[in-house]
Amino acid sequence: MEEFKIRNVKAREVLDLRGLPTIEVDVVTDEGAMGRASAPGGTSIGNYEALELRDGGDRYGGRGVRQAVQNVNNIIAPKLVGKDVRRQREIDTLMIQLDGTKNKSKLGGNTIYATSLSVAQAAAEAVGIPFYRYVGGVNCCTMPVPMLVAIHGGRAIGGNDLDFEDHIFVPIGAKSFSEAIQFGAEVYFEFRKVLQAKYGKSAVGSVAVTGTYVPPMKDEREALDSMMKALQETGYADKFGLGLDATANSLYDQETSKYTFMGKKMNRGDLIEVYKDLVSTYPIISIEDPFAENDFEGFVEITRKLDIQIVGDDIFVTNVERLMKGIEMGAANALLFKVNQVGTLSEALDAAECASRNGYGVEVSGRTGDAEDTTLADITVGINAKQIKIGGLDKMFAKYNRFLRIEEQLGSLAKYPKEL
Repeated sequence: MEEFKIRNVKAREVLDLRGLPTIEVDVVTDEGAMGRASAPGGTSIGNYEALELRDGGDRYGGRGVRQAVQNVNNIIAPKLVGKDVRRQREIDTLMIQLDGTKNKSKLGGNTIYATSLSVAQAAAEAVGIPFYRYVGGVNCCTMPVPMLVAIHGGRAIGGNDLDFEDHIFVPIGAKSFSEAIQFGAEVYFEFRKVLQAKYGKSAVGSVAVTGTYVPPMKDEREALDSMMKALQETGYADKFGLGLDATANSLYDQETSKYTFMGKKMNRGDLIEVYKDLVSTYPIISIEDPFAENDFEGFVEITRKLDIQIVGDDIFVTNVERLMKGIEMGAANALLFKVNQVGTLSEALDAAECASRNGYGVEVSGRTGDAEDTTLADITVGINAKQIKIGGLDKMFAKYNRFLRIEEQLGSLAKYPKEL
């Protein structure tokens, strides 16, 4: 069994899609199997997420990760050398214990995440199977519906006056992942024309870090109308639903317990009426974070009143404890799955299993500060998640291409969901 022992663990500072530093970790076994993973960073970050360790100071505007790199090379690496790379949960637990804090603030959630994922990838290479198969076993065969973000808004992103963060094309009527990507690309091409015709060239030159448009809009209906026009022009209106990520943390005022939408102060009931009106007007089939991270009652109420997918991101943060509270209350009916929110692959897989076991959907998600590796695609297929949200086709093409390769490998076994 010597060939499965970890020989070396090494971290370095690299860049994410935003041009900001992030940590990348290599894990190598005695026989030369190697895993490599980089930690993504978020712009909209919930208060209950694992802490992303940054250096502070002047370098990179305080965003450097040299301390995180040192934590891997000087603290984590000596403890992992000689360990069986296949002992994922044991290794993850060891790192959690080394950190010793609830939110991984000592070593850093980004530090532990990159190490955890690189261990898993090295193990997959050591046993000679694709990473998605290593994560999910012989039963993983679901290709996800790509949740294609078309417009960015919200206070966390900036660039326009829209209150909601993500406005999403959902190609639920495709027959395969590759067909969904084809439909999505054609809609994106048409959508660009729609925006340019109405707002001018600057509207399509303004693109968020994830490859989505940031047109000068103020009204959510304006955004949704433009998306519907692109669907109608391509003839794909019957192949798509729409989705929203409200990121309601940014709309909520803790002092007044009110939400602000389009300049108006609203209570929970008022905001539910906004959502009901939008759902009755547009083919919206999914809303993420319609209320703030501690407003479990709001999630319960909207889940009861709207017969669509209600996704919990900041409220659950891929954490089993918070997810179980939501399940017991009936808050939301789907989990947004972000491995780096909780910090280790083992903990994230526990959350996905908990969601599925209790009838909750699982929507895998990237981050605005995503890294170049394609690990997330394999994890998505490995857990048989029915949907993934990773941004626009142009900036996230590496991950979409990885899905296409996996679909090719699965062949006739690949399944594409008919519903979320």
